[in-house]
Amino acid sequence: MKVNRVDLNLLVYLDALLRERNVTQAAHQLNLSQPAMSNGLRRLRELFDDPLLVRTSDGMTPTERALELEPVVREVLSKIDQAVQPRGDFDPARAKQVFRIMASDYAESTLLPSVLGKLRQSGPGLTLDIMTPSDVSFLDVERGKVDMVINRFDSMPQSFHQIHLWNDSFTCVLGPDNAVLDDFTLDNYLKAHHVWVSKTGMGVGVGVDPGDVQRLGWVDLALNTLGKKRQITVFTRHYQAAMTLAEQNDLIVTLPTRAAQLNLDNPRLVLRPPPLAIPPLELKMAWSPLLQHNPANRWLRRLIADTARELDGQQATP
Repeated sequence: MKVNRVDLNLLVYLDALLRERNVTQAAHQLNLSQPAMSNGLRRLRELFDDPLLVRTSDGMTPTERALELEPVVREVLSKIDQAVQPRGDFDPARAKQVFRIMASDYAESTLLPSVLGKLRQSGPGLTLDIMTPSDVSFLDVERGKVDMVINRFDSMPQSFHQIHLWNDSFTCVLGPDNAVLDDFTLDNYLKAHHVWVSKTGMGVGVGVDPGDVQRLGWVDLALNTLGKKRQITVFTRHYQAAMTLAEQNDLIVTLPTRAAQLNLDNPRLVLRPPPLAIPPLELKMAWSPLLQHNPANRWLRRLIADTARELDGQQATP
């Protein structure tokens, strides 16, 4: 194969086809007509002398040759994108840009207010669009549709770039009239009723199975190592909602300390250390390899990482 005879656009088509596994969706991603993408697939098959994508009961399935080409094509396109990026640093004072960040309401309430303050000081034309984990899929991040995602993650595609922002301990939040406060032992903790709160990763969630300890998270895994199990009355994905429930009912919420400390001055809530050891939560930031060398994205990553480090140094003892 002569390299000078290869149409670079065909590699873009192939990348989209392998991401989408669907001709129509790949065409939509590149703002092409479906016939144009079908013609591109025909030319790709001729170029590589391979079907590349085969229609099966599960949709379009890549061949062995296509799977070999996928990481190579992606790396080539990334290098080209890096090479054609305009040189020079991002100037926030002059930029007009919307940054899209996916964040759990934990990160949204503990980290992003300080980030927003710095963002507004840096440039009047900068806007922050905060999206929930349910708004975003791994595929959206991979395509660079969001600038970055901030949450705790059980797993992450190897192609994503990621950094550690901070670790957080856990704190129990409950109403001042909750009877368990008189003797806040592990036995009484287990006899009480609890609010489960968590939103790990990203994507549309499904209902929780109370019997699936592995998916219930840090608190229940820690209890499971002791051969114990708590009584969960309410499941929610929102930390603020969980603390509101604790105000109004005889419920215990065990959640990350930074989120709990937002209610230090709330007379309707009491904060207590958990009566058991719970491994710390790790907050991470991740982004697409397509945005690794983007000047604006690089500037925002640095701003968020620096802000997280500053807040970590200021963290008070619960």
